[in-house]
Amino acid sequence: MLKTILARNYINIHGDGSKVILFVHGYGCDQHMWRFITPYFKDDYKIVLIDLVGSGKSDEKAYDFDKYGSLEGYADDILEICEVLDLKDVIFVGHSVSAIIGLLTALKRPSLFKKLIMIGPSPRYINDDEYFGGFSQEDIDELLETLDANFLGWSSAMAPVIMGNADRPELAEELEHSFCQNNPEIARHFAKVTFLGDNRSDLDKLRTETLIIQSKSDAIASLKIGQYVHAHIAESKLVVLDSTGHCPHLSAPDQTIEAMKHYLK
Repeated sequence: MLKTILARNYINIHGDGSKVILFVHGYGCDQHMWRFITPYFKDDYKIVLIDLVGSGKSDEKAYDFDKYGSLEGYADDILEICEVLDLKDVIFVGHSVSAIIGLLTALKRPSLFKKLIMIGPSPRYINDDEYFGGFSQEDIDELLETLDANFLGWSSAMAPVIMGNADRPELAEELEHSFCQNNPEIARHFAKVTFLGDNRSDLDKLRTETLIIQSKSDAIASLKIGQYVHAHIAESKLVVLDSTGHCPHLSAPDQTIEAMKHYLK
């Protein structure tokens, strides 16, 4: 069981501390995206890095389209990982869609988590009545149709939008490369689950202490969304970074590290 799960999620563990931080990447990414962050926590924490099934170096054969037809499937994987590794009082750090996966996991097993750290979370990408998700239904339909028709073209077009920081094109190039390494069929399926989901009603249920880290300018999950998440999680704190783009752990790692360390202290 242990060996199977270690391989399934390509789990890597390092660090010298007794406290546990579990880092989980966002859509189209992998654990390599945390490389600017983790060195600053290795002295005080045991660091657990994983790839979601279907991403990075995970076991692609383990991808079940029914199981991962909702984010609950990934939440169940996180619980299994924590069980086989005997992790307790976990600090869960999730980027983008994995912030919501962390939310769902904490709702399933509240006692497992000490704190959640959400980077650029969005519980719903589609605008709805008085709720601003950043995209119309037509926007998302068009995005998914483009992804279906031309995955490589979609990756090339979306990576700069997601990353921002046009003056640093190498960041968008890395993200595009990460997208293109994934199985297009799985990537399309995961995109639909991500962009069509609605987890707004789950926010109010959470009682785990939570830090929300938000770029001041983010084309995917705007400041307005970060404020909405903060308003609906009782035990939460919102930190707005002087950064742009949806991946501040890559584009502004120093600010991200400072926010995390200040919160954990």
